Amino acid sequence: MMKKLYLVRHAKSSWDNSKLKDIERPLNKRGERDAPFMGKLMKDKNIKIDLMMTSSAERALRTAKIFCVEMDIPKKHLLIDSNLYEAGRKNILEIIRQFDNEKNSVMIFSHNPGLSELAGYLTNGKINDIPTC
Repeated sequence: MMKKLYLVRHAKSSWDNSKLKDIERPLNKRGERDAPFMGKLMKDKNIKIDLMMTSSAERALRTAKIFCVEMDIPKKHLLIDSNLYEAGRKNILEIIRQFDNEKNSVMIFSHNPGLSELAGYLTNGKINDIPTC
């Protein structure tokens, strides 16, 4: 069986509260609308996930939790890894290398530029900017 890796950039976040640290920024209205739409789209495509891993940033964690609901994935399959916050391509690859070999389908929720750099590296292409959700 071919292993599958899904790279998801968090849904659109809010910049409304300048007092929040970057890691604390929540989703904005568009993000709260787009995340369920994308999760449902994945479910409608019959995509099955063995493991979800998310950055500890509020916007990524919220996006991942919404995907769990929309895709009927038990929350026990969602792991939070603070190393995914501000991670570059090499950092994300190190995390991927540590996955249990029994996991055939993994979804990672993280941030740019690291996510786009990783996508470009894995596809031998140039992906400048994975858009939010």
